[in-house]
Amino acid sequence: MLRATVLFAACLLAAGFSSLPGLPATLAAHLVAPDGTSPLLPPEPIDAALARLRDRDGRVTTRDGVEVYWRAIDPAAYALRMSWPRGLGVADTFPDLDFEVPDAPAAAPRGTVVLLHGWMMHGDSMLPWALRLGEAGYRTIAIDLRNHGRSGQAPSGYGTREAGDVVDVVAALRARGEIVGPLHVLGVSYGAATAIFAGADPALGAESVVAMESFAVADTAIRDMVPYMLTDAPAPPSAWLTRQWLRWRLSDSVLDAAIDQAGDALDLPLDGVDVVAALAEVRCPLLVHGDADRHVPVAHGRALAASAPHARYIELPGEDHLSLPMQLDELAPAVLDWFDHPGCARDTGMARSSGPGATTAPETT
Repeated sequence: MLRATVLFAACLLAAGFSSLPGLPATLAAHLVAPDGTSPLLPPEPIDAALARLRDRDGRVTTRDGVEVYWRAIDPAAYALRMSWPRGLGVADTFPDLDFEVPDAPAAAPRGTVVLLHGWMMHGDSMLPWALRLGEAGYRTIAIDLRNHGRSGQAPSGYGTREAGDVVDVVAALRARGEIVGPLHVLGVSYGAATAIFAGADPALGAESVVAMESFAVADTAIRDMVPYMLTDAPAPPSAWLTRQWLRWRLSDSVLDAAIDQAGDALDLPLDGVDVVAALAEVRCPLLVHGDADRHVPVAHGRALAASAPHARYIELPGEDHLSLPMQLDELAPAVLDWFDHPGCARDTGMARSSGPGATTAPETT
């Protein structure tokens, strides 16, 4: 659910780059930390929906001293109704959704799902998944990752440092009794990479991980994403001239310099943020990607799947980075089935080719 495209491109277009040496530094600044919330995530419909729910929230201070915000939503018969039309444009917003809030007390959860959002989003952007999983009997806990939403600021880790935060939040919530039954993690985009890094840590104790639209290696993802965001992603007609300038100025050397500068600022070489390596340590991963994704191209999803014979890989034809996570009618049954019957052997941990649904080839739905 990476909604960064419009805001990121607009900020860069507004910078009015006066010289080539300034472009790597400007790009690097946007790679170091998000500088706001995506305009495709308006607060009004989400706030109105949350006001109707019985939820709990709070903050946990992690080992890095970061205050991380969480929100728990209990299972109920929400009767979620949601509309997510194809062909989203610059003016499009959060999907239309409606639901019911039963008067009966919440049922005992059959398990707990931690929800992790994308770059420039926050945990409330995962509300459709919280309601759909709640209908299936799961308690959900949506986390605002560091530098996002109501959580504190700290150096970004492209999923690595954020994973440590997730492990700490889950440990604290377990102690409070908020984690009930088997634990699963579902992440989208930046949150998907975070979910994989967190799932690779035995301290998390996750039964399974669902990663939608994750990148494979951070620097490669940036090299794939930035040219699209600066030249082909949706933008106002008034930006046409500046976009042509950017198309002319952007080069491999400029992008390499920006990635190096961002890595130096974070004290984190971005070519070392290797989701493929972490995935090998994840128990029961379900990977999902759309073949029309231009933010994080489908090659990343296929590379992850090829590296992990113990994973199940689903590829949705025609779905892009914005539309895929909202295809709940198609994806929720597969996700719920994975929670109930993960395609890996529970008793031996990483049985790489055993279990129903295990595949290395793209599975389309």
